[in-house]
Parts: sequence; structure tokens; C-alpha cells
Amino acid sequence: MSEYKYPFNDILFSLQSVAQIERLTPYLHDMVDDSLLEAILEEAGKLAEQVIAPINASGDKEGSRVESGEVIEAKGFKKAFKAYADGGWIGLSGDPEYGGQGLPSYIATAVNEGVQAANLAFSLCPLLSLGAIEAISQHASDILKNRYLPKMLAGEWAGTMNLTEPSAGSDLAAIACKAIPDGDVFRIKGQKIFITWGDHQMSDNIIHLVLARLPDAPEGVKGISLFIVPKFLLDNQGEPAERNDVHVVSVEHKMGIHASPTCVMSFGDKEGAVGYLVGKENDGIKAMFTMMNNARQGVGLQGLAISERAYQQALAYATDRKQGMNASRTARAAIIEHPDVLRMLMTMKSQIDAMRSLIYVAAVENDLSHFATGEVQKQAVIRTALYTPIVKGWITEQAQEITSLAIQVHGGMGFIEETGVAQHARDARILPIYEGTNGIQAIDLIGRKLHSDKGEGMMSLLADIESELTHWQATDMAPYTEKVTVMLQQAKAATQSCLEAMQEDPVLGTGLAYPYMMLMGYLIGAWLQMRALHAVQGNNKLDDVQKASWQHSVGFYCDHVLPRAFGYAHEIKFGKTTVDKLNKNAFNR
Repeated sequence: MSEYKYPFNDILFSLQSVAQIERLTPYLHDMVDDSLLEAILEEAGKLAEQVIAPINASGDKEGSRVESGEVIEAKGFKKAFKAYADGGWIGLSGDPEYGGQGLPSYIATAVNEGVQAANLAFSLCPLLSLGAIEAISQHASDILKNRYLPKMLAGEWAGTMNLTEPSAGSDLAAIACKAIPDGDVFRIKGQKIFITWGDHQMSDNIIHLVLARLPDAPEGVKGISLFIVPKFLLDNQGEPAERNDVHVVSVEHKMGIHASPTCVMSFGDKEGAVGYLVGKENDGIKAMFTMMNNARQGVGLQGLAISERAYQQALAYATDRKQGMNASRTARAAIIEHPDVLRMLMTMKSQIDAMRSLIYVAAVENDLSHFATGEVQKQAVIRTALYTPIVKGWITEQAQEITSLAIQVHGGMGFIEETGVAQHARDARILPIYEGTNGIQAIDLIGRKLHSDKGEGMMSLLADIESELTHWQATDMAPYTEKVTVMLQQAKAATQSCLEAMQEDPVLGTGLAYPYMMLMGYLIGAWLQMRALHAVQGNNKLDDVQKASWQHSVGFYCDHVLPRAFGYAHEIKFGKTTVDKLNKNAFNR
């Protein structure tokens, strides 16, 4: 079983040459220079490789369990979490007023790629904490911020998101959990399911963010409020004291991410769990989307991370495993010499390169939406909104193929659990499902993002892509540029078709949502691969082998991966009538 290696050079190249982090320089006031960035990434690599990766396989085998009403996590996880917290990693991009380091989020994203690739199950705990921190930072009162953020940013307390209920999955309008006013607090009563890291022993307290309804709340999503419900109530010194009326009922037995406890949580079995209102009454959906958008980009990053982990293991196996003869029939060959294995490995690598570029481009846009001002900030807000469903949806779909190919490269040994590669496929399978299924991401893209502004934001993005492609047409990149330009024109036509379909019927129009999301993912991936190729040519930090690797990756992507987008464009152009006619009777036998 190969060990994980943090891809320092690829991450640094993607940040500097593709995501173009220098765009942030005017707004960061010398906060980050190359030496600081490299130092942080080097230490992040050590944490991922030496502390977190070694407990990945063992955690998968052991899982978590409930004992005496408490979740006991897998061996080694508490020690790893302490190392993670003591290193200040969770507070990298947090507000300095509450103990954070105030660094741009692209740095935290680069750090988290390593954490997630090293151990996806472990990484979900800090991911949920970061989402809770973001929601509290943006929506809670100063009293609540001062009470909870310092400890959460220090990693002493963890956070969770409590949205889903047995009768309310993605349909949040059906939430039934109650919040009853009781003086200055609220009493929370109800049950939540699928709560990631809902309980554990790795931190001194767990700060649950819970969606619930007040007694006189309007029906639907307009009647949902958000509450902080700590596992332990705080004493006068702000330290955990009395146990709140919240406890774990059970942990789910899952296909993957075994070491991440997915909990059924019960609130208010006795007097009612004490909760504190975050923001305004009946305004919880706004705070919820703050958590969800943070988590959705985080899940896209998980798709990249688990793909990188699977690719590294497949590459190592293909290099070592001998099977069959070489081309000259003079010696046994490592399977990496076989064309079909080469095809599979480059299918993995070229998509990972494109996925990583998109992740960091989106992270920089997110930072610009916070640090920049004026028109730059306004444009970054729009771009971040556009990228988010594609990051979550398209990238996690690619992760399914890449982790499956890793098993295929291993042959029969990939189907054996001891090899370790099957875990990556099992772990990756949840990614298109949680934090809003990929169908929901696609509907978000075609509805809230495309239809709401009549395509203005998307057409602006397509115009920027076209501008760069035009610039590259006069270079030796022209053969690839032409292929991407042809796809760009298809994407423009598909965008117009989707706008017309949504205008005609916003419900039936969403039947085109998934192919549109996938088409845009492949196109944006191709554009960023081209940007990478352009950057490689004048890069003095890469050696000839690294440059050749990028050139192969871009060429393969344009010839073997990008053509998939034509199928989605065809589906959008000709498939609407077929989808419109579908109903439940289409499946009768």
C-alpha cells in the first residue's frame, strides 16, 4: 500500500500560475509572500503525510461506536486532531479578532487538500467546524461570537451542522424540529439525522448549529431559524460545565468514511436543549446557506483530494507491478508500459490537474469577494456563486471515475480490501450526495445562478474564456486552442437553450440542469488546462520532466476528456422534448 505524498509542486503551480494569486496582492498589503506560502505548504505536507495519513486505513477498519451515550472515535484520531489544532491549522483564514490568522482562504484550501487526501474521514470534522465558524462569524451577535469563536478557531471546540431530519432531507421546508422561547434562551426539541461528527471525544465541547422552528413561525423555508446548541453549557468563565439536553442515539453503518461518525442526534428528550438564536428569527435559511456554500466548495475539494490519493496509489502500483512482456518481447514489463494502463493513468491525471485548477481559481475568487472592493469585489461574488455548484458537482462526479480507475489499474488486487485502494472508491461515493446532491447543485446552477440574472454572469465568464483563447491562438498552443474554442461555441448555444427552457417552464427546464453542469465543468477544466500550458512554457521553477508532464496532461485532456462535453451539449440541444415527456408512468412494466 503506497503512502500519500503531498503534491507540493502541483499545488504551488496551480496557485501561482493558474489561479493567479497575484490578483489579491493589491488587497492583502504584503500579508503573504512566496516564502511564507511555501513554508506553510511544506508544514501542511508534513502534517498530512506523517500524522494524518497513517491512521487512514486503520480508522476505516475500526470505525466509530457508541458507548454509554458517547461516540468513541477510532484510535489515533484524538491525537491527530490535537496536533492539527495545536498547529493552528483550523484558524488559518479565521478572523484575527477572535484568534484567527486572517490569511486568505486559498491557503486554507491548499492545506486542506492535504488533510483530506491523507484521511477523508478525519478531515470531515474540521470541515464542519469551518462551516459553523463561518456561519457564526457572519450572522451571530457579538456576544455569541466572543463566547464561541475563539475556542472554535483554536480547535479546542468543534462544530457541526444539524439540518437533516427523518422526514426532511434536502426539502428543508419540511423541518419539524421545534424551538420554544424560554426567557433569554430557546428550548430545542427534535431529532436530526446524518450529522457528521455529531459526537466524539476529540474536543472539549461540540457546538451544534441547529435549524428549528419557532411556535409562530411561517410555513416553509421562511419559518426556519438557526440556533447554537452546545453539547456542554458554559459556566461564568466560559468553560464547558453542565451537559446540555442533547445526545447521540446511534451512528450509521455506512458504505465508506467509516471512521467519520454519522450520527442520529436527539435534542430535548428531557427539559429541552438550551439553544441561542443566531441572527434574526425565521432568517435561518440565510445563515444555513453560508454553511452550505462553505461546505460545498469543501466537498469539491474532497473530490480532488481523494482522486489525488487514488491516483498516487495507482501510479505506484503500475510502476512496480510486472505483467506481460515489453514491446520488444525481451523482458517482463511493468504494467505502466501497457498503452491501456497509460490511458487510464493519464485519464486520472489530466482530470485531476483540471480539477485542482478549478478549485484554486474558485478559492481566489472567493478571497476577492471578501478582500477586494468595488467592481472587482462585485464580479468576484458573482463568479464565486457560479463556480460553487460546478466545484461541488462536476469535481465529485470525476472522483467517482478516478477512484474506480484506480481499482481497475490494480486489477484483481484492487478488489481486495487489504490493498487499500477500494477504500478510496467507497469513501468517494458519498461526495455527490451530501451537502446537496449533485442534482441539486445542477438545479442551483441553472436556476439561481443562470436563470436569475438572465445569463449575464455566465456569459461574462464565457467572454473571459474566449478572450484568453483568442490570445493563445497566435502561439504554438493553437491546435489545442481551436478544440476548446469549438466547445466554447457549443457551450454558448447550450447556455441559450437552457435560458429559453427555464423561461418557458422553470420546472421542466431543470431537466437540462445536470448535463449543463457537466458541460460547463469540462469546458472550464479545458480552459484552465490551456492556461496551465501557457504558464508552463515560461516557468523557470519547473524542470523539463515537470513541463513535459503538464504538456502531456493538457494534450490528453483536450483529445480524450473534453470531447465528453459534446455529448452533454447534444443532450441539451436535442434532449429537452424527451425529458419533458417523462413522468412516473414511463417506468411501468
